[in-house]
Amino acid sequence: MKTSPVSIADLHRSVISVPPLCRNADLHSDAAENAKLIRHIEGGGVSTLLYGGNANFYNLAVSEYEEVLSQLEAAAASDTWIVPSVGPYYGTAMDQAAVLRRMRFPTAMMLPTIAVSHPEGVRNSIQRFTEKAGIPVVLYVKDQNYVTPKVIQELVESGLISWIKYAVVREDPSVDSLLQAIIDVVGPARIVSGIGEQPALAHWQVFGVHAYTSGCVCVAPSLSQEMLGAMQAGYFEKALEIQAKFSALETLRNIHGPIPVLHHAVALAGIAATGHLLPLLADLPAALHGQIELAANNLRAY
Repeated sequence: MKTSPVSIADLHRSVISVPPLCRNADLHSDAAENAKLIRHIEGGGVSTLLYGGNANFYNLAVSEYEEVLSQLEAAAASDTWIVPSVGPYYGTAMDQAAVLRRMRFPTAMMLPTIAVSHPEGVRNSIQRFTEKAGIPVVLYVKDQNYVTPKVIQELVESGLISWIKYAVVREDPSVDSLLQAIIDVVGPARIVSGIGEQPALAHWQVFGVHAYTSGCVCVAPSLSQEMLGAMQAGYFEKALEIQAKFSALETLRNIHGPIPVLHHAVALAGIAATGHLLPLLADLPAALHGQIELAANNLRAY
């Protein structure tokens, strides 16, 4: 596993995959199946794995946190970068900080919540977490009012932010005043488009955001890497053609939930046995599995 400090170049060396976490029948993390999924992703040329929402780290017990992270670290290749998540609540994040302090992960993502948060409280939480964990955080901007550009600027200038996952959903991703405001104060280099292939091209061309996360990359890693390579080479028509191949599975994710659809898609495509979704989430009805299986297998076939 990559343990060196985070650099801007790390954000651009591969698509940043956001995989589900495989669980066995008793809902414990399944080391063998998670290793199988990691090998599939690595086999497609993807070297960064971010365990966040798709892995349902929101509902991960603190008591299993170190075991899960140890499994992921053991399964990763020497140059694979594993980014775990913490939170979303302050007490949880601080307990997890103590675990991360004695492990080798160079950064972790702070999961967001707007239910009980304020931009100044987010700032304070990140400051306290980084002091206790000894590593900078990935700031996950998912909602309009979670944190302000001014707070982001101050956290970046203080060296507390490794990179920013920007995932505020817009009807037109090429029109985004908040993203532009963040770029105005910190620049685009450490910002990552955080909503998969669909807005990645607009974020790249309009805002100069030259990195992106993806869930569907877990089904078709080499195809997503091909899209990244096309954009890096300036072949945007080719990137648009590749982007369209992800639309069937992404549409199902938009309709039925991005986390459960991807969780089932990885299993139904025969990549790894993901098991049941950890509560508070729930498995999708069996009647939907045929649609998900078809979209996942078609995507994998590309």
